[in-house]
Amino acid sequence: MLTELVAGALEDASDRRSAVPLADIEAAATARPAALDVLTALAPAAKVKIIAEVKRASPSRGVLSEIPDPAALAAAYETGGASAISVLTERRRFGGSLEDLELVRATVSVPVLRKDFIVDPYQVFEARAAGADLVLLIVAALEQARMQELFDLIGELGMTALVETHSAEELERALDVGATIVGVNARNLSTFGLDRDLFGSLAESIPSGVVRVAESAVKTTADVAHYREAGADVVLVGEALVTGGDPVATLKEFRSV
Repeated sequence: MLTELVAGALEDASDRRSAVPLADIEAAATARPAALDVLTALAPAAKVKIIAEVKRASPSRGVLSEIPDPAALAAAYETGGASAISVLTERRRFGGSLEDLELVRATVSVPVLRKDFIVDPYQVFEARAAGADLVLLIVAALEQARMQELFDLIGELGMTALVETHSAEELERALDVGATIVGVNARNLSTFGLDRDLFGSLAESIPSGVVRVAESAVKTTADVAHYREAGADVVLVGEALVTGGDPVATLKEFRSV
């Protein structure tokens, strides 16, 4: 599944590059106002922080929500107290787009994450051109040298990388590139199975000063509490917010943990 998702993302990026050359997207990226301070926004606090996700679909669950107005949803997330907004921009299996990210960026004042299968520098420039402050890098999708290249480019453009891991080995690789925000995803991107206890097994190996983000397997306040007790500074939530009917109320409940 991960191989398929990466291949699709590369093909789609190649198509966009044919329409908008790299030099043009670089110019658009550098013309953007400075990215927001993500580390301050997600810094550990007395209560858990939430990255709320604009997510229409997933390979494991299919269509979750049509989300005709991603900007309105993101505004609701901000009202509910989200510390950052994640926007899935992958088209084929998640139904997202860079246009969604641009609409969200124009609406909210909190940091915005481009969540996609980022494997090419062109996609990083796209992220900044669309207004992203934070960019997802998935260790399982990248060779170490390429991950370092992308991580460094994200920093050069003033953004911050959220480096996603699924094992102790991947966590070590994330720390080796200099990650300051590390995610542990309970969802195996090869099988799409879930292990809610994976975060807890890795959290103690994440050094002090690195923001710890728990991802996936969040449906209830008890799930958020489970991650918080295991050491999460931040919890990324998507499905529970887009399917729950009242994202503002849900976020306020989650943030009470």
